[in-house]
Formats: sequence, structure tokens, C-alpha cells
Amino acid sequence: MSATPGDLDGREGAGARIAVFGTGSIGGWLGGRLAGHARVALVARPQVADDISTNGLTLTAFDGWQRRVSPGEVEVVTSAEAVSNARLVLVTVKSAGTAQAGRELARHLRPGTLVISFQNGLRNARMLAAELPDCTVLAGMVPYNVVRLGPGRWHQGTSGRLMVAAHAQLAAFLPLFEAAGLPLQPRGDIAAVQAGKLLLNLNNAINALADIPLREQLAQRGWRCCLALAQAEALRVFAAAGIAPARVTPLPPTWLPALLRLPDALFTRLAARMLRIDPLARSSMWEDLAAGRPTEVDWIQGEIVALGGHHGLATPVNARLVQLVHEAGRQRRAWTAAALLADLEAAAMTA
Repeated sequence: MSATPGDLDGREGAGARIAVFGTGSIGGWLGGRLAGHARVALVARPQVADDISTNGLTLTAFDGWQRRVSPGEVEVVTSAEAVSNARLVLVTVKSAGTAQAGRELARHLRPGTLVISFQNGLRNARMLAAELPDCTVLAGMVPYNVVRLGPGRWHQGTSGRLMVAAHAQLAAFLPLFEAAGLPLQPRGDIAAVQAGKLLLNLNNAINALADIPLREQLAQRGWRCCLALAQAEALRVFAAAGIAPARVTPLPPTWLPALLRLPDALFTRLAARMLRIDPLARSSMWEDLAAGRPTEVDWIQGEIVALGGHHGLATPVNARLVQLVHEAGRQRRAWTAAALLADLEAAAMTA
């Protein structure tokens, strides 16, 4: 059974107390890595809490790293009361649950608690800060893919380094993250970093519709051209909004659409320097569709659509992807790369 909030007394001197609010793929991975280096409480849905309480956590990565976390090494609870003694809270819920997460946390967090939003999209940290005015809320960015492979099993399928908005309160936690193999890079340009990550996340919808692993999808020029259309449209919107996305791959963001359109053989050689992708890796949006859960498409493609509308720019490609993912949530369709590319090109032409 899962622990009760009373088991988590937050005694001083027992090590840093970290709570992970939302134990999905990212939350399970981060919490599991940090367990053993700090006292960690995972706040999870009842089904996930029972799973971890029974099976513990098995963590693996694309480079062969693996770790087994026994059920007793991490506290798992279903109530937000467990965060009341936390010094650091990592929020990893899906974007649709951000406002509710903020309201739940507000009932229990002490003033001054450090909160990091490790979520997709551009607005989640601001939404949390509005609900938690007495806490320090920072935007963070997770650059890599994590997929849940089964009961208690999480796998990191791509490479990258965690980033977070620079702040003095981070200093106490940076060594802990380093020791856990999760080096945390403070950034003074976190909004630009989030925009750069959003460009990459535009592939989540395409991978979900493709219904194949990421490496297989990105090895095919047709699928990459779909992503290039979405990214080129997003770059136009960012330019109109005065947003300069940060470089989160070795190449400048403005080069990405051209890179994606290269022939397969040339792309494969160049992309090997950009990103290491495990054969198991799939997008979180694919995982949500497969599980029958709502996706984050409205906080990924939808961000581009909303920002474009604010600046008077049409965004037919990303708007069409929003529509197609919502349709897939009701009934999956078997797409080919050629069919999806033709559909998106038609949307762009008729806008």
C-alpha cells in the first residue's frame, strides 16, 4: 500500500526533502533518479501509487545505464498533503492539470518553497506562480524523452541535460542533482530555452500520428518534412512575437527545417551528432493516445496557433495537427508519411 502523509515527517538533518507532484513518465524518472540521494515523495494517481508501492521503480537509459529502486527507497502517496514539508517540489503533471495542481499545492506548501515546473509548453510556470504567490516558482526544461514501458518501468530514450531558470535558491540542490546523474543547468534565458524545446516538441504530434518509434519515424524524409512544415510555421510566429528560440541542439533553431528536408542518408549522418535516439523511444503524445488519455497538443501545437492568432498570422499546419490529434483521440487512423504530408501541405495552401 502507499504511504500516508503522516509517514513523511520531514525531520531536519535527514537529507533534502523533495516532492514530485505528478508521477507520470517524467515524474517517475526524476523521482527514481533522485531517490537514494535525497528523501523523495512521489505524489501519484492511486493506480500508479499502488504499482510503485508493489514493484518499486526500474529505470533504464539509452546508454545502458540502469537502476532498480526498491519500494522502500521512495515514498509514494496520493495526497498533496505529502508536500507540506518539502524544500523542493518538482511539478510534472500534464499541462491541462497545471492550474489544479497549483491550487492543491497552495493548500500545503510553506512560504518560500522552491517549485520547478518540468512541463511542456510555455505557460505552466506562470500559471503555477499565479496560484503560489508566496513560493519561488521556476520554469524548467526536460530535453529528453522518457517512456513508461510497463509496471514500475521507465526508460530514457534520448539524450540531453535538464535546464532551469537561474535563481539563488537552486544552489543548495545543484550538487544533489549532479550526484543523482541529473545535472541541472541554470539558465538566464529560460523563456528562449522553452521556445527552442517547443520547436522540437512539435514532433510529438507527428510521432503520435505515425504510430512508430521516434528513430524509425525520423529516419524517413516524409515524416521529417511534416515536422519541417510545423517548425517553419512556428519560427515565423516566433519572429513576429520577437521570440528568439535558444539553441537546444548543436544546430541553430532556424536551420532545423532545412536539416529535416535533407535526403535520408545525409540527415542520418548529421543527426547522429544532434541527438542520440533509442529504438524504444516514442513521444509522450503517442503514449497518451495509446493509453486513451487526453494529450498535450493544445499546449504544444496549440501554443503556436494561439501566438500566431495574437499576432495576426495564420498557422494552418499546426492548427491541422491539433485537429488530427483530437480526432485520433476519438478514433485512430493509420497514416503514411506521404498521406500526412499531403494533408498538411493542402492545409497550408488553403489557409
